[in-house]
Amino acid sequence: MKQIISRIQAPTPPFFVKLRNIGLALTAVSIALTTSPLALPIVVVKIAGYLAIAGSVASAVSQAAVEGE
Repeated sequence: MKQIISRIQAPTPPFFVKLRNIGLALTAVSIALTTSPLALPIVVVKIAGYLAIAGSVASAVSQAAVEGE
């Protein structure tokens, strides 16, 4: 467990910082679509769910990448 925590706290390469930010943006857009007060088609809500999963996975994997390995 200590190794995972130290990996997450280690410096992240610039490419993975950008990828993490894109993943966070995808997650934010999907949450906005999912919680929209408008009646959206089911296809849009389903795509928003997939975007949430893809964004959160991309952010988590990008945060675990470290420099020097």
